[in-house]
Amino acid sequence: MKVLIVHNFYQVAGGEDTVMRNEIELIQSNGITVVEYTVDNERIKSTLGKIFTFLNVVFSFSEYKKIQEKIKLEKPDIVHVHNYFPIISPSIFYACTKLKVPVVHTLHNYRAVCPTALLMHEGKIRETSIKSNSFWTIPKKVYRNSIVGSFVLSLMVEFHKRKGTWLNKVDHYIALTEFAKNKYIEAGWPEEKITVKPNFSVDAFNNLNNIEKKGGYVLYVGRLSEEKGLDLLLKSWSNIQYPLKIVGDGPLKNSVENCDHKYVNYLGLKNKNEVIDLMKDADFIIMPSTWYEGFPMVLVEAFSTGTPALVSNLGSMAEIIKVNKTGLHFESGNKGDLIEKVEYLLNNPAATRSMGYNARQEYLAKYTSEINVLKLLDIYSKAISLGCYSKQSSL
Repeated sequence: MKVLIVHNFYQVAGGEDTVMRNEIELIQSNGITVVEYTVDNERIKSTLGKIFTFLNVVFSFSEYKKIQEKIKLEKPDIVHVHNYFPIISPSIFYACTKLKVPVVHTLHNYRAVCPTALLMHEGKIRETSIKSNSFWTIPKKVYRNSIVGSFVLSLMVEFHKRKGTWLNKVDHYIALTEFAKNKYIEAGWPEEKITVKPNFSVDAFNNLNNIEKKGGYVLYVGRLSEEKGLDLLLKSWSNIQYPLKIVGDGPLKNSVENCDHKYVNYLGLKNKNEVIDLMKDADFIIMPSTWYEGFPMVLVEAFSTGTPALVSNLGSMAEIIKVNKTGLHFESGNKGDLIEKVEYLLNNPAATRSMGYNARQEYLAKYTSEINVLKLLDIYSKAISLGCYSKQSSL
């Protein structure tokens, strides 16, 4: 089997990029031939580049032609699209349909149903785009505080909704959680075409079950931004006398660096191996996000190291973390509840370690590379079968 992987890199690397690279390594290690078609946003830094990109966000005819050329050259059995925004555009799906090649699309965020991509605005969950339409985002300037940018994104969302792109031009979708799948179904996407396949992580301990932890600190790993709940975390920690280590980068970096709380230690960016080492010894990780996370790699990596998690009681996080089994939930945005749950985990080390053990077992049962590749190849097979049928029947 030959798979063409399609991905638009963002200017700032994120979880989608990591997932894409992990999956490429995974399927290659299982004898699958992989070819790539990737672009990055470096080309749109200039004013001219931005204008050209905006004009092509809804449908890029130039990318449509380039992808057709790539498909004709490589002759893949299937195309797997991770991210198409903003350069590639949904034209990728029309190119695949034109050449009768089955196509799978991983739904990493909610960009296709809402210009916010997060289903939130001004720090609060907002699902208007699902329940009605996305034009409310234009005066709110949800995309980089730009009316023009928000208009173009709204146009992309509404055009492809009305055109039937998501119903007719994609053979199968990968949702990362049941929660995300249900949100897309609410938005009118075909339930029968969506399969849940979580992210995965390479085993940090080579299947060992008895994990010794040094403990002595709580860990936050992720983007330093508003939707990640960093403000709440820092405010809450002023009432907690226990080490908190923070790893990451983002717009709130200065706030973290300038935090004068003696128990908050900002470590900057770390590579994956360094993060895993930090997780191995952490008492637990904390995710105070205020938006519907997709499937944070941080959680599956924590599970692989036998580390429980304290998360906001929102969406996929609340689905992944089972209360008193693999961690705890706290009410999103509630400082008092966050502090209370942190203190419980710190004051009950035996229960916390038990949750860590359960997290490790959950990882071995659901999130290993061996399990994940079987699910992914099964999805490819379904897409190829469905794609061949639908494309033959449309002749």
